[in-house]
Amino acid sequence: MRHGGKILSDQLVKLGVDRVFSVPGESFLAALDGLYDSGIQNVVCRHEGGAAMMAEAHGKLTGRPGVCFVTRGPGACNASAGVHVAMQDSTPMVLFIGQIDNGHTDRETFQEVDYKQMFGGLAKWVAQVDDTDRLPEYIARAFRLAQSGRPGPVVLALPENMLSAASDVPDFQGLVAQPAADVGALPNILDQLMQAARPLVVVGGPHWSPAAQQALKRFATATGVPVVTSFRRQDYMDNRHDGFAGDLNVGVNPALAQRVRDADCLLLLGTRFGDIETQGYTLVDPAAPAKTILHIHADADEIGRVYGADAQAVCPADHAIMTLVGLVEKPVAESRWSAWTAAARADYLDWIKPRETPGAVKQEQIIRWLSDHLPGDAILTNGAGNYAAWLHRYFSYKQYGTQLAPTSGSMGYGFPAAIAASLRHPDRPVVCLAGDGCFQMTCNEMSTAIQHGATPIVIVMNNGRYGTIRMHQERHYPGRVSGTVLANPDYAALARAYGGFGATVTTQDQFAEAFAAARAAGTVAIIECVLDPAVLAPGASLGG
Repeated sequence: MRHGGKILSDQLVKLGVDRVFSVPGESFLAALDGLYDSGIQNVVCRHEGGAAMMAEAHGKLTGRPGVCFVTRGPGACNASAGVHVAMQDSTPMVLFIGQIDNGHTDRETFQEVDYKQMFGGLAKWVAQVDDTDRLPEYIARAFRLAQSGRPGPVVLALPENMLSAASDVPDFQGLVAQPAADVGALPNILDQLMQAARPLVVVGGPHWSPAAQQALKRFATATGVPVVTSFRRQDYMDNRHDGFAGDLNVGVNPALAQRVRDADCLLLLGTRFGDIETQGYTLVDPAAPAKTILHIHADADEIGRVYGADAQAVCPADHAIMTLVGLVEKPVAESRWSAWTAAARADYLDWIKPRETPGAVKQEQIIRWLSDHLPGDAILTNGAGNYAAWLHRYFSYKQYGTQLAPTSGSMGYGFPAAIAASLRHPDRPVVCLAGDGCFQMTCNEMSTAIQHGATPIVIVMNNGRYGTIRMHQERHYPGRVSGTVLANPDYAALARAYGGFGATVTTQDQFAEAFAAARAAGTVAIIECVLDPAVLAPGASLGG
């Protein structure tokens, strides 16, 4: 006989879980007891939002569900931001929520929430486990759904009386189903791509890997077709490759945007090709695309959801690209797209030449320095804000698994993600880029980093404002500043208060030395970069 918390932890062990993220609550004491001697590391966080974002980042890094435990009511509400990230980023994740005694349901009991209603549109599946005997069944199904088709978050509510009750139910047996790979449609897709006059490959979505990135490079070399990445998926392609033409982000290169318009064939490989990539569906009209659409995705429901496909394959992206490169009979020595691809590459190289911005500290130079000096396996994380535009534009990603950024646009994500990355890869440099507004949303996780030995370096770009909103404010209501000014702490002193390393950079020549000192400190670190408040975005200032 085992209580529900022990049944739960034993099932997680069998599913290969070695780390979970949590904020403790009295509603899942039995689960905490089950974790006690399970061998699973419980990373105790300071806020459920941070815990859920760490679990989501863990899922991105491993390809397996990140696991998070939070308590009922307020705890679940706080964690919802991380669930939203996982849903929009197609990341496998399982959120366990302690729940009220199910004998008191529908009495508006203390912290009672109906999680099926609350998370109905935020997760792939939401369920409540009311019977201890069925815990293994529900957990196995949650993990299977989190990884099947288009991966995403699953939410399981665990009533406290169910967790504390005892049962002799055995663990769930069997393997988690792997995504199906319909490779039979790929030869036709390749044939249509090769017949195009102005083809473009757009890669993104889930199911990528180092091997898939290598296969994509070989495919680009063999075919000569230019490759672009979707929003915040820049590490899917070695940015140094001659076939790489940039990324379709919020502040897209205008030349690349025009190239998408001009392309007569798009191979959408793993990506949903959503509103960010299409600039609000203006680059390609869903009603009249005026080009051939070839779509490969692991989830059949995503193909044709917005854009009708002329050819399609229900197949995970990694399987697809490794099959496609094998179908290329021989490398194209001088493809008929040479001029098209060369022009696309030239546009990208011109775009990433640093454009000078005002002030004694220049973000374009900092990002270029990081790109030139960090090892190829360094992991870069960020949340949301205009500061990220410099990172996306000027950093050259070399290896897969080096970019952690929310396609959902969630502020506060970068620092929790950096903690998860540092714990997962303690031998690799982890650098978090954050704005002053973004960092303050989750900076309380500094003590989580200290407690568990995470050592990310946080570079805080401090311009004293919510920069993105101020930019839009100046465009729509010039001179009427409302709700965008920030009062900030001394970030270097804040880092030292937590037991970490802190430095302040006020001139450009101080950055390299501050970064070297931060790495040498061997602990979590903050480098505050004091910016000219006139700077808004690459190529945009208040004066302009």
